Amino acid sequence: MTGVQIVPYRGELATAFQRLNLDWIERLFAIEEADRKVLGDPERAIIAKGGQIFFAMNAGSAIGTVAIILTSPKRYELAKMAVATSHQRRGIGELLGAAAVAFAREARAESVFLRTNSRLANAIRLYERLGFRHAPDPEPPEYARADVYMELMIAAPRH
Repeated sequence: MTGVQIVPYRGELATAFQRLNLDWIERLFAIEEADRKVLGDPERAIIAKGGQIFFAMNAGSAIGTVAIILTSPKRYELAKMAVATSHQRRGIGELLGAAAVAFAREARAESVFLRTNSRLANAIRLYERLGFRHAPDPEPPEYARADVYMELMIAAPRH
């Protein structure tokens, strides 16, 4: 989409991160404690731990966001992807996802995983286009709504 720029997190965008995510979560599911923790303090929950949040900006407004969260050395979680309903189906989610994967790749990650919900068919197709593949979840999910686990292998594990 023309006029859209992908930018990294800045403190003044914290409220946009929260607003964009609360919009879809409240519309489709229920806010969970894990949501409150991440959305309430994204700098502590994501940035300070070695992750990043990206925003799709258009005409000075945040119209989409995604987080890439360091969960262990060489492993990241793609999370909290949201695009304003007014801007969906324009490739913005793909731009955000690609930026997050590029961040993990540059950090020499071996893999990126995500958890989503089977009701989100368009999101699942987007993740598949980004190279994520369905796999068994190796541990219980933090979110009750998470019933789909997907993983993207970036590099072979180094020993």
